[in-house]
Amino acid sequence: MSDRPVISFYNVTVRFDDRTILRDVDFTLNNGEFAYLTGVTGSGKSSFLKLIYRDLLPEKGTVHVAGIDVTTLKERKVPELRRSLGIVFQDFHLLPDRNVFDNVAFALEVTGKRNSIIKQRVLEVLSMVGLSHRRHNFPEDLSGGEQQRVVVARALANEPRLMLADEPTGNLDPYAANSIMDLFRQINNRGMAVLMVTHNYDMIKRYPYRTIKIENESIIEVGN
Repeated sequence: MSDRPVISFYNVTVRFDDRTILRDVDFTLNNGEFAYLTGVTGSGKSSFLKLIYRDLLPEKGTVHVAGIDVTTLKERKVPELRRSLGIVFQDFHLLPDRNVFDNVAFALEVTGKRNSIIKQRVLEVLSMVGLSHRRHNFPEDLSGGEQQRVVVARALANEPRLMLADEPTGNLDPYAANSIMDLFRQINNRGMAVLMVTHNYDMIKRYPYRTIKIENESIIEVGN
């Protein structure tokens, strides 16, 4: 594994119309590191994540992700970048007409992998998230916590170097939220970097990791 940071922002500025969202921001996330990203609604957290998976380009500055210069990346290479990331959103975005196995397999099918490899990898990641026994069920049969576990399994399918999670516990009850948080900790303990957007300060206190806050167009380190 490279010693270079898995995410590196240098002098990044983002503007929408006449409003500056981020100004001259520097940031690094190291391989294997876990960090929270916080801030009030509208502070720029979603923009921060979009810079990482190349859904947004900065007005100035550079963004490197998993060894790739995202700011100069050709459009045809963007899917390759996103396959090096695992992305988990608050809303599950599962395919309702596919069972658990097929929802996870879809992430591998689009890369053209052989069926034998897909089957092996899907079973591996479903085992990792504790859902092997639910592989034939459809999303409507699952609890919210189970659906989010399927999303995590799908995000893990392509063996990413980095996991991005945007409020992954926001729609869950406290028990399910703690269960998902334990899952992300296990993923991190296996060596994968995790960057998680959250407003859940109780969870941050319960599971203390590096915490970054977007405030006044800048990022600041917050003590736990």
